[in-house]
Amino acid sequence: MNLAGYQLDIIHAGFLRLDGGAMFGIVPRNLWQRRIPPDEENRIPLAMRCLLLRGHGRTILIDNGLGDKYDERFGSIFGVDRVSFDLHRSLEAMGVAPHDITDVILTHLHFDHAGGSTTRNAEGELTLTFPNATHHLQGAHWAWAHESPREQASFLAENLDPLEASGKLNLLDGAETPFRGIRMIVVDGHTRGQQLPVISGEEGTLLYAADLLPTSAHIPLLWIMAYDVAPLDTLAEKKRVLDEVVEGEWMVFFEHDPEIATGRIVQTDRGYAIEDARSDLDEA
Repeated sequence: MNLAGYQLDIIHAGFLRLDGGAMFGIVPRNLWQRRIPPDEENRIPLAMRCLLLRGHGRTILIDNGLGDKYDERFGSIFGVDRVSFDLHRSLEAMGVAPHDITDVILTHLHFDHAGGSTTRNAEGELTLTFPNATHHLQGAHWAWAHESPREQASFLAENLDPLEASGKLNLLDGAETPFRGIRMIVVDGHTRGQQLPVISGEEGTLLYAADLLPTSAHIPLLWIMAYDVAPLDTLAEKKRVLDEVVEGEWMVFFEHDPEIATGRIVQTDRGYAIEDARSDLDEA
């Protein structure tokens, strides 16, 4: 897919499983399980679907999954599956090596979005996975990641500390436009200072929805994760962003939906709904 002078490609970083009740908050299980069936441990499968942009002299990766530093216990708890898809294999399939990445846009620093930013070398030392890349995220979120007791289990030092020491961290301040055709929407309900990249060109507009809309099942306004630090903020932000998406006829990119990669959202007499759901960008 070409948009705003970039070639866009999906980079699959694998799957993980999280508790379905936590993923859907107050929504009863007999409703959400129709959309994404849980396993015997009540966990639902979630993709870690990243986005590669090549154009205007840049090779940009948006988010990078959880990486490969986890131990067996972590992998078991979160049902990590990198057999079918893996960050490095997906990049290699596109002819891209880690050192080719010029920029990494991190929507936020939860381990399933930013864990692939760092890796361990042969000596076991933590290093940047993309050594030549500048890593862009909101300054407000960087501060929050170091002070939030609510989310300690999601902000891992092994992901944050190497970034801080690298000198390759660029902290943004609100709704900036760090690259041609790319601007940020900042939302605070899921975690403070989450940024959603919006890619716009003559061909149209694509919203990388990250954890404001982790799956297409989260389109209804009240389908909000129990993980969110401020669910009422999420509710207002979803309404504001979805109205803009509908009015502008934007395409939406779903990072965690196990099957649907993109779709368009419309307003119906029963609320917001997805149409033209697709499993890949090339079909959109």
